[in-house]
Amino acid sequence: MTAIQWSDGAPIYRQLKERVVAMMLDGVLKPGDALPSVRQVAAEYQLNPITVSRAYQELADEALVEKRRGLGMYVTEEAARKLLLNERERFLKEEWPLVLERIQRLGLSTEELLGGGNDQKAGSP
Repeated sequence: MTAIQWSDGAPIYRQLKERVVAMMLDGVLKPGDALPSVRQVAAEYQLNPITVSRAYQELADEALVEKRRGLGMYVTEEAARKLLLNERERFLKEEWPLVLERIQRLGLSTEELLGGGNDQKAGSP
């Protein structure tokens, strides 16, 4: 795993879980890959092992990872597909309506959006 900046906005276990999810979506962690051990993550990020275990347990509860007795946690075969579907659904339900509302409020055209707004001169409507 890479360096993580913890924020006060959410519990650390949830931030750790989201970091692992991002690694799965980005292809850093692929189906069949082992997650770092609870002890390893706890030591590396100076976390309580219970915090790491809670993040890993939530991933297991969502069937994104599976426990292999005596071996650790492994990314499931369907993890990437599930995550992609969930993220798309969340985007369309939560984020897209806000983006669409802003587009309409600003009066942006499809051409402007697809062109990245590069055709507009500063200050032009």
